[in-house]
Amino acid sequence: MYLTHTFELPPHLKKALKKATFLEKVTVVYLISVIVVMFLVMGSSQAMKTAWLEDLLSIVPSIAFLVSTRIYNRPANKKFPYGYHRVFSIAFLTGSLALFGMGMFLIVDSSISLISGERPTIGSTMIFGKQIWLGWFMIIALLYSAIPAMILGHKKQKPAKDLHNKILHTDATTQKADYMTAGTAILGIIGVGYGLWWFDAIMAILISISVIKDGYNNLTNAITDLMDRVPYKIGSQIVDPLLEEIEKTIAYWSWVEGFEIRFREHGQVYFGEIKVLTSEDNVEELITEGIKELKQLHWKIHDITIMQVKSLHP
Repeated sequence: MYLTHTFELPPHLKKALKKATFLEKVTVVYLISVIVVMFLVMGSSQAMKTAWLEDLLSIVPSIAFLVSTRIYNRPANKKFPYGYHRVFSIAFLTGSLALFGMGMFLIVDSSISLISGERPTIGSTMIFGKQIWLGWFMIIALLYSAIPAMILGHKKQKPAKDLHNKILHTDATTQKADYMTAGTAILGIIGVGYGLWWFDAIMAILISISVIKDGYNNLTNAITDLMDRVPYKIGSQIVDPLLEEIEKTIAYWSWVEGFEIRFREHGQVYFGEIKVLTSEDNVEELITEGIKELKQLHWKIHDITIMQVKSLHP
């Protein structure tokens, strides 16, 4: 016998998911336009190339989130008895691995350009009879790649925390900090304009280091989540206070003489097992009521098993 019900978010979170989905669709369209614009004005600047590749890669989390939202609430079945909640964890891992891998590629590519002494050139073009430095177009493109992204990232942060969705939170945090990438690339372009050819590669390396740092941190979190690490509060290294609340609730149960809890993350929700010592006769009824009470604490508590044991330390 397998669970066949479909996971349902609380009504207020359905609105948050709808908002997040809309924002991610807008992000995909926006990033496609950024990728095209950046490619057209990129020239031979290493910093522009690095920023463009980062923008190209930044579309992955948005697509991963949109795909995951079509899968996560499918009913559990014989093949997947725990449901499809971990699709968000897989999406988080995929995006993190892509980010880290691209960062490693970029830092090697930028370092080679610096060591080999490649000198980027930014020419000029005639517009309405006036000579315009192409660097201005690059700077405008970089501002276009940063300012709307910062706004989108800011708007995604609240639904990401409300939904406890790490792929959405990572996307929001990265986009909110896009001004750093754009600012660094702009400095590289200005450096080339003043004849400091090496400045462009240095800025590209700095961007690469930032990409590697974000990729590494996200990759570490994604792997430890898949290894069933204790649930952490999203966006921090603090164990979710909800676990302490669960322990306090169980401690108030008069029929429980001792207990141990163990919880893990499955995407947005928590699965847990609780061992209890009890001498009560109607233990089955008490366990059923206990599960019901714990699930009412928070929507993230999705699947709980409470078992009676003779000893907590076998």
